[in-house]
Parts: sequence; structure tokens; C-alpha cells
Amino acid sequence: MDQYTVTGMSCAACSARVEKAVSQVPGVTSCSVSLLTNSMGVEGTASAQDVITAVENAGYGAAEKAAPAAGKGAGPGAVPGEELLKDQETPRLKKRLLASLGFLIVLMYFSMGHMMWNWPAPACLAKNHVAMGLLQLLLTAAVMVINQKFFVSGFRGLMHRAPNMDTLVALGAGASFVYSTYALFAMTDAQMQGDMARVMEYMHEFYFESAAMILTLITVGKMLEARSKGKTTDALKSLMKLAPKTATVLRDGVETVVSIDQVQKGDFFVVRPGENIPVDGVVVEGSSAVNESALTGESIPVDKEAGDQVSAATVNQSGFLKCQAQRVGEDTTLSQIIQMVSDAAATKAPIAKVADRVSGVFVPAVIAIAAATIVIWLLAGQTFGFALARGISVLVISCPCALGLATPVAIMVGNGMGARHGIMFKTAVSLEETGKMQIVALDKTGTITSGEPRVTDLLPAEDFTEEELLGFAYSLEKKSEHPLARAILTKAQEQGLEAKEVEGFQAMPGNGLTAVLEGARLWGGNLTFMEKQAQVPEKLRSKALDLAGTGKTPLFFSRDGKLLGIIAVADVIKEDSPRAVQELKNMGIHVVMLTGDNERTARAIGAQAGVDEVIAGVLPEGKEAVIRSLKEKGKVAMVGDGINDAPALTRADMGIAIGAGTDIAIDAADVVLMKSRLSDVPAAIRLSRATLKNIHENLFWAFFYNVVGIPLAAGLWYPIFGWKLNPMFGAAAMSLSSFCVVTNALRLNLFRLYDAARDKKLKNGLPAGDFLQETKKEEEQGADPEEKKEEPTMTKTMKIEGMMCGHCEARVKKCLEALAEVSEAAVSHETGTAVVTLTAEVADEVLRKTVEDQDYKVLEIQ
Repeated sequence: MDQYTVTGMSCAACSARVEKAVSQVPGVTSCSVSLLTNSMGVEGTASAQDVITAVENAGYGAAEKAAPAAGKGAGPGAVPGEELLKDQETPRLKKRLLASLGFLIVLMYFSMGHMMWNWPAPACLAKNHVAMGLLQLLLTAAVMVINQKFFVSGFRGLMHRAPNMDTLVALGAGASFVYSTYALFAMTDAQMQGDMARVMEYMHEFYFESAAMILTLITVGKMLEARSKGKTTDALKSLMKLAPKTATVLRDGVETVVSIDQVQKGDFFVVRPGENIPVDGVVVEGSSAVNESALTGESIPVDKEAGDQVSAATVNQSGFLKCQAQRVGEDTTLSQIIQMVSDAAATKAPIAKVADRVSGVFVPAVIAIAAATIVIWLLAGQTFGFALARGISVLVISCPCALGLATPVAIMVGNGMGARHGIMFKTAVSLEETGKMQIVALDKTGTITSGEPRVTDLLPAEDFTEEELLGFAYSLEKKSEHPLARAILTKAQEQGLEAKEVEGFQAMPGNGLTAVLEGARLWGGNLTFMEKQAQVPEKLRSKALDLAGTGKTPLFFSRDGKLLGIIAVADVIKEDSPRAVQELKNMGIHVVMLTGDNERTARAIGAQAGVDEVIAGVLPEGKEAVIRSLKEKGKVAMVGDGINDAPALTRADMGIAIGAGTDIAIDAADVVLMKSRLSDVPAAIRLSRATLKNIHENLFWAFFYNVVGIPLAAGLWYPIFGWKLNPMFGAAAMSLSSFCVVTNALRLNLFRLYDAARDKKLKNGLPAGDFLQETKKEEEQGADPEEKKEEPTMTKTMKIEGMMCGHCEARVKKCLEALAEVSEAAVSHETGTAVVTLTAEVADEVLRKTVEDQDYKVLEIQ
């Protein structure tokens, strides 16, 4: 995705206009404009110049921007970015506001204080009404010049037939000023004729203070909005600040401090206690505890020694480390995280399309309503000043900004919140959709389990101790390269045992090992292999079968034909896995475990984890087919960590790579979890749901504000209750609306990701049971041929677009079940479907028309 900085946008109508213009450029496959960050993401083959030209022709400015990654400079280790997010708008608006207030206070003193409350004024002004009017005109003109950006942007948008929020402000303030100027000249004429009655009448028709107050209050709102918007990118800016600016590299054996952009792949660098690790690399010498909380959110330091990987921006806490650079500049983990967060901010969530559609027609509609308001009040017999005030109020109270900001601010804050906890949503779509998942498929190895075998049980035979059993096994397995051997080596080293040197080591056919230790022959292997080497007591045989039944692998060891005992090894379940699975189930999510293990072992591990369903015997290449089958039952999220998970991650509705996984898994995933904790999966779903809820709140406020405010401003309630809105109060309301939306989004920073107390089940949860097992049984048992013929005609599935909530579901359900032939309609806005059960044949067109009469679109009927 190519990213651009866009200038001149002031509201949602602007971003919609830019998006429409760029989308029409040949070669552009997708375009997403963010009003929040004034940025644009473009995909396709179109040249940068064509894109920029399209933006300029639409009346705005655009320029390519570098990827916002860590570091500075122009070398291979640098990608500029921090400056791009620096809040440059707030200081400018603050200067404008202070200058405007200086003139406005003087204006308000004479126009309101003197005229209404008889505050003292110079005699030349107090007795000369024309001089007073001229002073107000000059003070208002000064405020208008200071805030000329509203007029330049607003009228430029009008000329390009793309009116925006600035157009509304410019029209409102401009109309007030022009009418007041007319009243001033008319008053001057009346004074020259000595008609004091008309002079006083025109004095009350001055709206100079309204024009100045409108511009000043809108500037106040813009400044508050800019400041709040700046805070939404705090997480991204804090990530950028983590990047070290220098590194201590070894050049010809001498330590040299260089700028981070001069570090090359393959360079050796040293890191002392308390220093940040400058780039991604591998430890070649030394050991230390490294704090990786900046990347993973995990506060406990991780021990590092030769051969271990280290990442940029992590902190060396104790020892001296010598490392070799492997990934520098935009290839580092930190830079990739920043890029992910930035790309997510540049994309658009599906729910934002609702606001975009409204924003596209909002400003022209408001201008039409304002014009109609003026005409209607004039026809009703009101004065031109009264009618104009109502029209101006309509213009300045309407706020397309709140609509445009409702979604992107929540997406940005939600993404930043996730980034701080090691949860990376690649796009706004993934952030919105993750919370809608109905099924979560978990790969067993490395996801539910640690992925590293551990010794779980030591069962020595008679006449031997646990230490003797482990010691002999350690000596035999030390030369083995089998993954299970590492578990025994780790256990022995933890207990401080020393391995004795063996001779004649051999890996035997049939899963066994043999070697000679101090003249005695050692054997090791599975039960079948060991039964050929030594007598296995029935008691130990029974225990071995029990261990195998719980998912463990029993390894037998003997010495000169005499059994030493059994060591059980297993890929143990992570500590947080059972709790994470239970949290997912409490959310109403069906949890499935995929594994290549046999049915018995798989069910034992599944029972320990607490999953709803176990699918055993799944080969790596078969995971994608399983996900495809599960998708027939509902929306599926696949959680995996390896290369062989990539096809399944891509096939799933939402692919989640856990533990940073492999590069291929990360590329295939929609969500990346930096930690190897399964508890981050329910946390990601929780955050997604909280963000979507926040977006709904913002959209409700934006729509509610305009629905209530515009009729009030137009004077709809004036004949009934005598309510009318001064344009100044309309401008104040407009200023605060956007501020309220952004502030509400910032509340997400207080959200507790790992608090399961408020978890709620999905409204359209799935029934309990083993989906795939039930499907297989149905296929095996078969059904009556006649029933099979009738079933497709008695049930129809409708795919419906436009349903947003439970109310939409109820509306569609009610209209369908009103048909005599329909016995039941199961409607879900989450999946966008309605499954209709029929008692008699009904034409597809009848079903389609029934739903579309309720303002929803039917995509297809199956």
C-alpha cells in the first residue's frame, strides 16, 4: 500500500471527495482516506503523479510520504516517520484563536455590553450609531481575515462542486457579515435623512458579532479536536520514540558509536546493561536478561544467551551482550509493528461506509435546508433578519466532522491500545470483524501447548531411584537429536546431573537407542521396542497406557536387560490455555482444537484445555480443508504459529498468528499476537467488540446531534414552544460535537483488555456440539431419498446487505414471517443471512421484494 499525506481536508465530505476522485484513476484498485491522520492509502498500479493530480483536481493537496517506521536519516537503517505524526495543527490554531479572541472581546464589549447593558463607551461612539457600526464592521473583518482559511477552503470546495464543513461556516459567517453591512449602509442613509426610528431598527439587525463569534467558536472546536486527535496517535508516537538513535558497533575490533542509519546487516554490535538494543540480531557472546515489554507488553525479562534472538528497542538489563545485526531499518520487528499500526489507521472499516455515504450528500443537503428555512420563514411573514438568522443557525450547527471522525478515531485508539499489549490488527477491517467470530479453531502445537516437550513423570522400576533413572537416560539421550531427547536433557540439567560418556551410540530401527556405558548396555525406546530388550512388569505397562491416554509419550529405559523405568514426555499445555478457552466459551464462541495426534491423545489434551470440539488426525496440509468446512457453520478465526498454518490462516475469516510465529504465518494473518499467550486471543476479541461498541456510540451521537440540532436551528419548534437558536450557540454546539466524539474514542484507553467480568455471549451464538462430527454422521447414516429431494425447496438461505444490529434482524424476521408460506425465519446481522423455513413453495422474487421493501438489499437466495 502506497501512502500519501493529504492537505486541505476539513470534514468527512472532503475525505469522501478525495476517495472518490482517486478511486476513478485508472490502475487504482482500492483507496482509503483517513480524515484523522490526513493520510491516504492507495493500492494498484497507478503512478504517484496520477494519484496526486487527481487529488489536486478535486481541490486538495497531496504528497507521497515515507513509511512511518523507527529511526531517522536516509540510510538503510532509517525510515523517517515521527515528524509525520507531530501535532502541528494545534499550535497554529492556538495562535489563530488568541488573535481572534483579542478582536472578538472588543467587538462583544461594544455590540453587546454597550448596546444591551449600557457599559461605558467613548462619546464619539456612544452618540454616533454609524461610527459604532463601522467599528463593529472593522473588528469583524479582522476576525474574518485571521480565519480566512474557512473562506478559502469553503468557497474552493463550492467551486469544485464539493462543499464541505468549511463551506457551511463560510456561508454562515459570510451571510451574517454581508447582511450586517447592508444594514449599516441602510442605517447611514436613514440617519442622513434624520429618521431615528429606522436607525434604531437597523441597529438591531446587526449580526457582526455573530459572524465573528461563529468563526472564533469553530476555531475553538477545531483546536480541541486537533488536540484530541493528536492524542489518538500517542501509541504510535511512543513506539517511534522507542527506537534507539545510535549503536555501538565493532569496526576493526574497535567500539565505535554510530548513527542507527549506519548499521548494516552483518555488523557486530555491543550492548551494555541499561542500554537499548539498536537493531534485530542474534547474540554471539555473553548472557543477560532483556526487557521486551516495549514489543510484547510482557513485563518479565527474558534470559538471553549465545544463539538467542534479540529485537530493536528492547532493553538489556544485566549482562554484556555482543550481537550480530540481522535485520535493520524498516525490516526490524519494531518497524514492522509501527508499519502495521500505521497501515491499519490508513484503511477503512466497513462500518465507516455508512458515514461516508451520508457525508457525501450531507453538506449539499444542509445548504438546501438552510435556503429552504429562509424562504419558508419569509413566506410565513417574518422579517428578513429573523429568517436569515434561522438559516445561518442551520448552516453552523450542522456537523459533518462528527460523522467523519466517528469511526477512524476509535480505530486509531483501538489499534494503539492493542499495540501496547502486543496485539497487532493489520487493518481496520480486522479490528472490526475479530469480535464477530463465532468459531475459533486452535492449532494444538505451539498454540494450546508450549510446542516444546517437557518431562512430566518419572516412574523408576524396583531397585532404582528417580535420579538413577534420569541419570542413565541423560547419558544415553545426550547424543540423540530427537526432539523428545531435549526434554530429558533439560530435566537432567535442571536437577544438576552430569552425563557420563557413552560408547557405541546407535539409533536403532523401530524407535530405539542403544549405547554402552561403563561396560553395560543401555537401551531406550517405546514399549514395543523395549519388550524385545527387557521384561516389562504389568504394573508399569498399565501405567504407560494410562500416560499415553492423557496425551503423554512414555519412554522406556533398561540396562543389561533389566528395566530402569519410564520417563513420560509431553508437549505440555500452557498455563493460561484452559482459562483462555473458558473465556472464549463464555463469549459464546465455539472452540475447536486441530491436531495431528490420534483420537485418544487428542481428546485427552482437548479435555485438559476445555475445548468444545477436537478434530484429530489433521495433517498440516489438511487444516485448510477443515477451516473451509467450519466456515459453513459460522464465522471462523484460525489461530496458529507455523508455516504449515499459513493456508488455514488465509482461508479463515480471521487469521491470527500467535507468538509472533514465522514470517509466513505473520504475512498470512489478519491479527498478529506478539506474545505466545493464548489469553491474547480473547483479549483481541474483547478489544474488537469494545472498539465496535465505541464506533456505534460515536455514530449514534453524530446522527442524533444533527437530527435534533438542525430542526431546532431551523426554528421548527418556534411556533409551538417559542424556541429559537442564536447562530452563536449553534456554532458552539458544532464545535463541541466533534470534540465529544474524539473524547469518547479516547475512553478506549481506559479499557481493560484482560478483564473477563463483562464478557457477553454473541446474540447469534452457535449451538453446542461437534460440527464436523455431526456432519460426518449425517453423511454416513444418510437420509430418506424423498426427504433429500424436498429439503432444498423447504429451506432457503438469503444473503442480505445492510443489516447493522438486532433491530434490523427483528425487522427482517417480522416481515418474512408475515408471509403465509414462511413458518420461521432465522436472521443474523453478524453473518448477513436469513434462513427461511417454508411450509409451501414461494417464489424467490416474493422473498426478495418482502425484504427490499424494508430498505435492505438481497444479494442472493440459495
